[in-house]
Amino acid sequence: MAYDYDKLYRTEANALGAPNKALLAAFETHLTPPARVLDVGCGQGRDALPLARLGHRVVGVDLSPAGIADLCAAGEAEGLAISGHAADITTYAPEGDFDALLFDRTLHMLDPAPRHATLARLVAHLRPGGVLFLLDEPGNMAGLRAVLDAAGCDWHDLEMSKGTLILRRG
Repeated sequence: MAYDYDKLYRTEANALGAPNKALLAAFETHLTPPARVLDVGCGQGRDALPLARLGHRVVGVDLSPAGIADLCAAGEAEGLAISGHAADITTYAPEGDFDALLFDRTLHMLDPAPRHATLARLVAHLRPGGVLFLLDEPGNMAGLRAVLDAAGCDWHDLEMSKGTLILRRG
């Protein structure tokens, strides 16, 4: 049975903790604001809100309506360029293309076939020159990289470490 993030978000503010400082530093290194960013599995906005504070225009998508409500309320209170959509990431169809895609420990929640299909479908919305920030379980990274290599794009490695892959689309 899947974990009930909606229940968690309804009962706890900042349920997933502080923003990922290394991820924010990587955004500052590899992406100049104002860039259009899609945060896939954004939850309450642990990463999306700090990215919007850096000057990016962030679109967040998450299955949890409670998480999206928290994200949108915080973004509105701070006057940030942020929007949220409560949707299943395996079927979500974003409007337009993005300068960056962020998957911060989201894809591992899916079985391999939908995980790979979701990544392939959403990567099609990354503009040439855009940056993919992919953080996941280390054991999933080879399969995710194979999906990217099969996507028909040239990828330039920016950063790679255990469980982290940051690539620029050629």
